[in-house]
Amino acid sequence: MAESAGEKIVIVGCGIAGMCTALALAKRGLDVTVIERDDAPPQGGADQAFFEWPRRGATQFRHPHAFLGLMCNLLEERYPDLLQEFYAAGARRVDYHDMLSPELEHKYTPLPGDEKLWVLMCRRATIETVLRRYVGRMPNIRIINDLTIDGLLLDEGADAPTARGLAVRRDCVAEHGEVVQADIIIDASGRTTRFPRWLADQGVGVPEDNQDAEIVYYTRHYKLRDGQEEPPRNARDRSAGDLGYIKFGVFPGDNGHFAVIVCLHNCETELRQAIKSGDGFDAVCCSIPGLEPWVNAERAEPTTHPFGIGDIRALWRHYTDAGKPRVRNFFAVGDAALRTNPLYGRGCSIGILHAHILADVLTTEIDPTARARSFDARTEAELRPIYEASRREDVNGIRRALAIHEGQLVDPAPKGLKKRFGAAFGDALAAAARYNLHVHRGMMRTVNLLEKPGAFVEDRRTQLIVLGYMLRGRARNAAARMQRGPSRAEMLEVASAHL
Repeated sequence: MAESAGEKIVIVGCGIAGMCTALALAKRGLDVTVIERDDAPPQGGADQAFFEWPRRGATQFRHPHAFLGLMCNLLEERYPDLLQEFYAAGARRVDYHDMLSPELEHKYTPLPGDEKLWVLMCRRATIETVLRRYVGRMPNIRIINDLTIDGLLLDEGADAPTARGLAVRRDCVAEHGEVVQADIIIDASGRTTRFPRWLADQGVGVPEDNQDAEIVYYTRHYKLRDGQEEPPRNARDRSAGDLGYIKFGVFPGDNGHFAVIVCLHNCETELRQAIKSGDGFDAVCCSIPGLEPWVNAERAEPTTHPFGIGDIRALWRHYTDAGKPRVRNFFAVGDAALRTNPLYGRGCSIGILHAHILADVLTTEIDPTARARSFDARTEAELRPIYEASRREDVNGIRRALAIHEGQLVDPAPKGLKKRFGAAFGDALAAAARYNLHVHRGMMRTVNLLEKPGAFVEDRRTQLIVLGYMLRGRARNAAARMQRGPSRAEMLEVASAHL
């Protein structure tokens, strides 16, 4: 271990990435201070946290989250007692065999590795509350709530400035200027981080890759009525999918709660307007066969109005330049460093993995430049493939949505032999993943971030299966992607009643 035990480490942000970073560092024997501008979670259980906790610092706090296999296995391996506290709060484990479709469930035989393909289902409020209380009991973690940061303090250096502290204030105090000194500052303040702006104001530019997903999505929460149960997950009509012009999904939560999201391209102004009302949102959902069993009034009642989130983009910030830090002793984790479209549910898993990468670096390196170089290299190696896969999915989603909006072919025949083969292979892969258990397992490893995106396609057996599906023809394979649901014109008729 590097001689880091005496360093004063300050983390900004007590969200999931911030708490996981504090936990990872504390488990290695380091003392950590976490600064959070919001209050601590209220007393009580999951419902009090969800309905009563004002989390200004986490824009997506009440939007649904997916806790994928990467995150779940890390918790199970390193923090089994924390996982038990999640279960006690109402979170549920859903294993691979529980998620199989009707086409696959009768073919299922357990294989080694299936135990890694599981997800945790609960609301983010539940996760944050349990995690915050668990972290707060660690003897070497100090959490300071209700503290606002006004800026980053730097010392000049020959090659790069060095972070030395934070200018802070209490919201209830008018004067500014209080300083928190630190040897290491970690930005875990999420998608609304102000550190890039503060750095720019002091002459430190932080280049970024930035691609707009061109979507907005709306969420509404529901609770099962007394005596009602969730619809079966292996129903013919899936509860998550893509009709081209609209994406949708159900996120089962804890204690009888669940959420539904409806995602639309920015150009769908009429649909966006309609689903802002509760009646419009429910009408749109009830017109989709995979959602209707969840949201019909006999089974569930809404607990919130619909609410949206925009500015959804793939973003990657570069805090090093040719292996040298732009600012020493400053690191960003999770959404503050990089983010992907939350529609794919990868943010929390990326955050906890990033947190543990940083903890490894800080406890094995002592030189500031070596730390920055190592953290950047490992971030590129382990997170860049996830980021790039998400970015490609965004591009394809934009293309499909705009084609349907303009009345064009969604998947026109590509020109050139190589492109035609690629399109045919993609359709065959989608069909194989729906009907073949071996291919489905591989795809689920990718979905759960247990291997680099698309790595399962390098498997020889998978390639032979997919080539066999190609012999069926592209039209038949493409149909496997389709889900039952109204056309865009039909959905506009549904929406028109609520404009």
